[in-house]
Amino acid sequence: MSSKPTVLFVCVHNAGRSQMAAGWLRHLAGGTVEVRSAGSEPADQINPVAVEAMREVGIDITDQTPAKLTWDAAEASDVIITMGCGDACPVFPGKRYEDWNLTDPAGQPLDVVRQVRDDIKVRVAALLANLHGERRRRDSNTPRPQRPAPGQ
Repeated sequence: MSSKPTVLFVCVHNAGRSQMAAGWLRHLAGGTVEVRSAGSEPADQINPVAVEAMREVGIDITDQTPAKLTWDAAEASDVIITMGCGDACPVFPGKRYEDWNLTDPAGQPLDVVRQVRDDIKVRVAALLANLHGERRRRDSNTPRPQRPAPGQ
């Protein structure tokens, strides 16, 4: 079992919201969370306005490519965050789900996409704090080997 939680962000095209969320989580988590994103109907490329909005805050998502949501990716994730994909996002038993109601940045001007970006940042920061809290609780409940007392 991995010591790092795995989060999967899912939206329809995997070109805007889910890519920005994944970018924020990679940036804020500093390698403490495995981050994935996918779409039920992936686009050919990431929304260039989303790329620009993230670039403004120092996060480069140009190396990402929209990906198709797969059973394996969902099954291997601890947390699945859906963003407007409705019934197109399958439900996997035993997974923690959150559905984030966010404006779709497709076709939106930069000022709207900035608002979406900033909303996503707040949600990702809260998710990360929650994941770290869960990890601390889990780690504190793990029995630790006892050291022998001096002289034993």
